[in-house]
Amino acid sequence: MHYRPSWLRKIKYGLGLLAAWVLVHTLVITWDGLRDDQQRADLGVVLGNKVNEDGTLSQRLTQRLACGLALYRSGYVRQLLVSGGLGKEGFYEGTKMRDYLRAHGVPDSVIIVDNAGNTTQQTVRNTTRLRAAQPIRSVLVVSQFYHISRTKLLFRQAGFTAVSGASPAYFEWRDIYSLLREFVAYYHALLLPQAD
Repeated sequence: MHYRPSWLRKIKYGLGLLAAWVLVHTLVITWDGLRDDQQRADLGVVLGNKVNEDGTLSQRLTQRLACGLALYRSGYVRQLLVSGGLGKEGFYEGTKMRDYLRAHGVPDSVIIVDNAGNTTQQTVRNTTRLRAAQPIRSVLVVSQFYHISRTKLLFRQAGFTAVSGASPAYFEWRDIYSLLREFVAYYHALLLPQAD
């Protein structure tokens, strides 16, 4: 009879539990991100993504903006905040996102540009600061499906009670990697909330 050391059994059992946890978590955030629990909100927050080297928007960013635009046109949000940082390609994502919305008929008066949203946490902080100047009671987050749960968590941690999400029907193979990355990022946000 083959004998397996107890520590080896414990490691195997622990790895099995971790794999099950990752799988369940991934299924939950996928369901949350795809179900589009969008509620009417004071502000739609469209999170940035890559701008190409020639200044055009990546397909992923275009899809996020198209989703935000549809929400605005259908009356789900009164204003749109476009948030991103300065990419390595040399373009401010927020400015490029504003240009897209302008080109699609959205007036400047309803667009808020955040060019200092280098991370999801920073976008939430910058959005929170807006409440000093205007009443923002509800937020509708627009990003890829895997990103929605963590972003809503961060907004709730920042004191927003009415937070919902919407994601474009756009998928890439790298979303699989992003789902795994979000597992770590979600629990980092949950267990180590960022102070402003």
